[in-house]
Amino acid sequence: MIILEFKAKGKKTQYSAIDEAIRTVKFIRNSCIRLWLDNKGTGKYDLSKYCKILAKEFSFANELNSTARQAASERAWSSIARFYDNCKKKVPGKKGFPKFQKRGRSVEYKQSGWKLSPDKKSITFTDKKGIGKLKLKGTWDLWRFDKKQIKRVRIVRRADGYYVQFCVSVDINEELESTGKTIGLDVGLKDFYTDSDGNTEPNPRFYRTGEKRLKFYQRRVSRKKKGSANRKKAIKKLGRTHLRISRQREEHAKRLARCVIQSNDLVAYEDLRVRNLVKNHCLAKSINDAGWYQFRKWLEHFGTKFGRITLAVNPAYTSQDCSQCGEVVKKSLSTRTHTCKCGCQLDRDHNAAINILKRALGTVGHTGTWIIDPNALGDLASTVPGSGLVEQVESSIKESPFL
Repeated sequence: MIILEFKAKGKKTQYSAIDEAIRTVKFIRNSCIRLWLDNKGTGKYDLSKYCKILAKEFSFANELNSTARQAASERAWSSIARFYDNCKKKVPGKKGFPKFQKRGRSVEYKQSGWKLSPDKKSITFTDKKGIGKLKLKGTWDLWRFDKKQIKRVRIVRRADGYYVQFCVSVDINEELESTGKTIGLDVGLKDFYTDSDGNTEPNPRFYRTGEKRLKFYQRRVSRKKKGSANRKKAIKKLGRTHLRISRQREEHAKRLARCVIQSNDLVAYEDLRVRNLVKNHCLAKSINDAGWYQFRKWLEHFGTKFGRITLAVNPAYTSQDCSQCGEVVKKSLSTRTHTCKCGCQLDRDHNAAINILKRALGTVGHTGTWIIDPNALGDLASTVPGSGLVEQVESSIKESPFL
């Protein structure tokens, strides 16, 4: 499954109709959450049936396509199911109790309610919301795919405009020649990552670089009168700046992950809990700016796409253990050089990267079936059960045209 995204071009009335459709989706989702809260034992199919009742009671809900209403109820159920799963797995901390949505940003259609033009350069939404025909601006070649392969169409509102996303069912696996190389990665704040060979990748710090500009636009927002048109314009400019930084971070992680996966047969990295790390208010901004989660997400995606092995390793004591003799050398965060009695002297992150690779190779060798064979790489999963490793979660696949 891949996601093709296009910029949507239309009139102001059409944009208003999209906003109305998004508000309707938010209303249906929140109504389904309320039904689940008030009625014990409510299931997925009960929420789906409730959409039909809402359409009869409210005219604005009836104007939305029936598949879009079903997609809204599915969103509500996904949040409920995730809460149930976290409770069953006894996830520590908050379990993610379903909440009412305050700001909706998208409306999703299934295989009805929309129609592509013959040249596939525009799309027409046929429900009663009045969205109509939208021009599609982008570099993706949508004509290569049959309409039956398009499973869902989503309209997304962002700070710089509206976008149309197509969820296309297609096989994305590609075969690459074996390189015979293995690598361990230790992510950090000084350098984005340090590998087991001692190579480092600089940390771009996109948020820190654009922070001065963000503060400028934030001051302009605070000086405007609440509810005024000038304040709305200032908020839009601030939102575009935030969006640009997030896109830079995502694109950097994507390009880097692709290069790492293509250059190595096995990639080992830390199984970090970023949510827990950001609780340190002194480092939270820098950790969020680094984009470790995005990097791991794309490593796992490209590992599946190109048939490479990706292993998430328990990061405990990787910085403290000596990579040469295994002796525990305690050090604080400010100590950047690892020095051991055995004579091993390495950069702290380099030492950790070697330990990460050793743990991954030890796990692979222990299972007895995880041998790095070029002919078998495509059949291997990207995680190993046990030994401190965790299962990976499939992420949404969205690549740039030139990747």
